[in-house]
Amino acid sequence: MTDSSSVVPAEPRAPDADFQLVQRSVAGDQRAFELLVIKYQRRIERLIGRMVRDTDLVPDIAQETFIRAYRALHQFRGEAQFYTWLYRIAVNTAKKTLLDLKRNPVVYDGAAPGSDEEDETSRPRYEPSTEETPETVLAAQEIAQAVNAAMEALPADLRQAVTLREIEGLSYEEIAEAMDCPIGTVRSRIFRAREAISARVRPMLENQSGKRW
Repeated sequence: MTDSSSVVPAEPRAPDADFQLVQRSVAGDQRAFELLVIKYQRRIERLIGRMVRDTDLVPDIAQETFIRAYRALHQFRGEAQFYTWLYRIAVNTAKKTLLDLKRNPVVYDGAAPGSDEEDETSRPRYEPSTEETPETVLAAQEIAQAVNAAMEALPADLRQAVTLREIEGLSYEEIAEAMDCPIGTVRSRIFRAREAISARVRPMLENQSGKRW
């Protein structure tokens, strides 16, 4: 039998740094909120840049996102990651702006930078693995265009789910929180999105017989 006296108690979990900054902001520390803006501004702007065609709108939408987030800080309880919470505000703000302007969102841009933390599940990179030639460069461009077209053709819920996973690098749990749906629904949407994209791209890859990718 294990001696209970020898059991070492688990160390308390360190408070989340973002949540601490939120608490300080709610208490009136404006510098704390500025630190949150500095930390996430580029990621939010990249996200918005994938949703709108007019790049001139990106700074304004990002600013409105942070304004809305600041006003709603007292509602953030730390139950989810701060970026997941902020992401939802950014998406809703961008959608509202696009609706007001009667513009269609385009979530995916094949030339857009990836997330800060990409893993083996990050978006596919259809680039030549051998020395570049005019033929391989052209083929890569055609495939990238096919991926872009396939993404644009997806229903909005599938496009958003696969973007969060493949481009933003969020976990399934974070995506479920951001999209306010069960994790099983997230997995289904991502699977269906990947299948649709693969169906569009696979014939092009098969036509590149004899070439290494």
